[in-house]
Amino acid sequence: MRIRSALTRAAALGAAAVLAATALTACGDDGATSEAANPYGLLQAGVLRAGTLTDAPPNVYLKDGKFTGFDNDLLTAVAAKAGLKVEFVGTDFSALLSQVNNHKFDVGSSSITITEARKKTVDFGNGYDFGYFGLDVPAGSPITGFDQLAGKRVVVVQGTVQDDYATRENLNPVRVPDYNGAVNQLKAGTADAWIAPAEIGDKSAADSNGKITVAAKQLSPAPTAYAVAKGNDKLREALNKGLDEVIADGTWSKLQAQYYPGRPIPADFKPGSGTVAVPSPSAAS
Repeated sequence: MRIRSALTRAAALGAAAVLAATALTACGDDGATSEAANPYGLLQAGVLRAGTLTDAPPNVYLKDGKFTGFDNDLLTAVAAKAGLKVEFVGTDFSALLSQVNNHKFDVGSSSITITEARKKTVDFGNGYDFGYFGLDVPAGSPITGFDQLAGKRVVVVQGTVQDDYATRENLNPVRVPDYNGAVNQLKAGTADAWIAPAEIGDKSAADSNGKITVAAKQLSPAPTAYAVAKGNDKLREALNKGLDEVIADGTWSKLQAQYYPGRPIPADFKPGSGTVAVPSPSAAS
């Protein structure tokens, strides 16, 4: 009886060991399968969830219920090269980078200028666009340049590179959450000037029925890029690869001509990795 009991216990232990080994193997297979199905660690496999803005044309905006603009249309084309669809969600710019790093969004798409301070929160892909600062003022304002802003009431959108500039220049800016807020300050006469992304400032002035004018422009110090969570190198590299591909096939040039007609491209600006030839809009069509 003792021998039989010992044999029974040994058999039971052996069976348990086999089951445990099988379970571990199965878990390993599940992990490998999950990684293969979602190699970029997205919130939903196959779908790139992008945080963006609703009110910043021609870069990012909402039109007829659809997110569009240069940045968003370009991201859609870039993502397609990686076999991904894009789901856009509106947010405030001041929260966007932290939301990306906290994985509320897979990527941030909003003409985000690369800065050393922002690199502490997110990782950036290669630059896909350049930009100018615009200086919008109420019609009839005597302000004609950025050097005349000391002591003036200057409005900026919180968390933007224009906010950084105004702070660095000791302008003590008035911060608002979005571009509509800045436009409203100028129209109401509660701000003397608005430092804006130039294209957005141009359109806001054009749409203001003569209440706002563009006083000056100057080149922004760094390129714009898509933002991903810190350490998500696979997604960043996939976006970089897709960006080079849409540069090479002419999509980037077509979107530049569509959204920024007549805007000159600085001679030293090279989109993407800088290793891909950029077709002219006419050659790309």
